[in-house]
Amino acid sequence: MTDLVDTYLENRSRIQPNHTNNYDTAHGGNVMKWMDEVGAMSAMRFAGETCVTANIEGMDFKRPIPVGDTAVIRAYVYEAGRTSVRVRLQAFREQPRTGETEQTTESTFVFVAVDADNDPTPVPELTVSTDRGRRLKEAALATDQGE
Repeated sequence: MTDLVDTYLENRSRIQPNHTNNYDTAHGGNVMKWMDEVGAMSAMRFAGETCVTANIEGMDFKRPIPVGDTAVIRAYVYEAGRTSVRVRLQAFREQPRTGETEQTTESTFVFVAVDADNDPTPVPELTVSTDRGRRLKEAALATDQGE
């Protein structure tokens, strides 16, 4: 069994001009790509198997990430089915000189674990054994319910 906090990952990408749209902010497709990559890594850490994207449950772009800022992507598994996992994903803009952050994007991605033949394969049971893990799970479930 894998504990929720073991699936928590955070990655940073500096927003360069080639990542931006004509408004000099991160192109939404790039943010989505980074979220998908970090989400898949979190899912694979949990499942111990290759995981592929099966569904994206909404993608809420709340504010842009300007060129020169850093995109911070946070991901963790908060629910597991028989072969699938739900991963909460959040993106933040981070001002590199001050460390000030602000949430910009949020979504839930569903990944399916696959074997060497690309057939769905079972995932382990998710455990939550720490206060931090319980808080993360509660936050993800509240987001699922639109709170």
